[in-house]
Amino acid sequence: MRIEILGSAAGGGFPQWNCNCRNCQALRAGTFRGKSRTQTQVALSADNDSWFLLNASPDLRLQIEACPRLHPRQGLRQSPIQAVVLTSADIDNIAGLLSLRELQPFSIYCTSALRKLLTEHNIVFNMLNRVPNQALWKDIYPGERFPLLGLGDEDSGIFGEALPVGCHYPAYISVAREAELTPEQASLGLLVESAGKRMAYLPAVASMDDSLLARLETTDLVLFDGTFWNDDELIQVQGSGPTARQMGHVPVSGPEGSLQKLAGLKRPRKMFIHVNNTNPMLDESSPQYRDVQNAGWEIAEDGLRVDL
Repeated sequence: MRIEILGSAAGGGFPQWNCNCRNCQALRAGTFRGKSRTQTQVALSADNDSWFLLNASPDLRLQIEACPRLHPRQGLRQSPIQAVVLTSADIDNIAGLLSLRELQPFSIYCTSALRKLLTEHNIVFNMLNRVPNQALWKDIYPGERFPLLGLGDEDSGIFGEALPVGCHYPAYISVAREAELTPEQASLGLLVESAGKRMAYLPAVASMDDSLLARLETTDLVLFDGTFWNDDELIQVQGSGPTARQMGHVPVSGPEGSLQKLAGLKRPRKMFIHVNNTNPMLDESSPQYRDVQNAGWEIAEDGLRVDL
């Protein structure tokens, strides 16, 4: 299985368009020891021919252009992209669907709650269903294994399993509407398997328990929520705002942070993804970056390819 990390930043990318924090300021000035990043986007394939996207970032069009494997290959209109798997209704994960609206057929795998939000409550996404079979919606259920199929229901050799990792829907969804939805479908992680190799994709994790840690130990690669270094990171930077945990993200540092809680993972290669522009570990000269390296972790970056 080939995994292409097309984007690795949290919402807004790095640098963020309206941010003048220390990291963004230094990157623009050319004095930052680190790399710019687009918003998190992952693509995977078992045969380098048919490709599947994990979510659809707002930067998706540019990310497709930056990856030749995702370019059209024959005829006037064609794409090797067969499907998108959605893990939540966050704008970071769904906005790129509108870049795929040009009548090119593809499938969308998501929970029934997310399908309902996009097809019944948000009319702009009707652009994905202007003609029959433009977008084929396929329901997935937490805890159930499902195959990723090509457009003609061809077997891709890839299977997924959705893991519930949070129970809060995005802020743009009203309290009344959220009450109608299943909490376990709000935010998902994914286990993806092909030919005996397994990857865990968890760009937003609100909490961790022993059962999740046990599942991660069965994988060969973990792409894990690296959004914030500290729980109060935004408060430190801008003087106010929600904590990381209030936003549905376990911070990297601290006794209950992911670096400490996942220290016992031995089997998988471990990478942080979905890294916010304020996170000090983006600075490759920082002690936080060294702490990550010393703990056996990597920080995902745009253009990185992993073969399992």
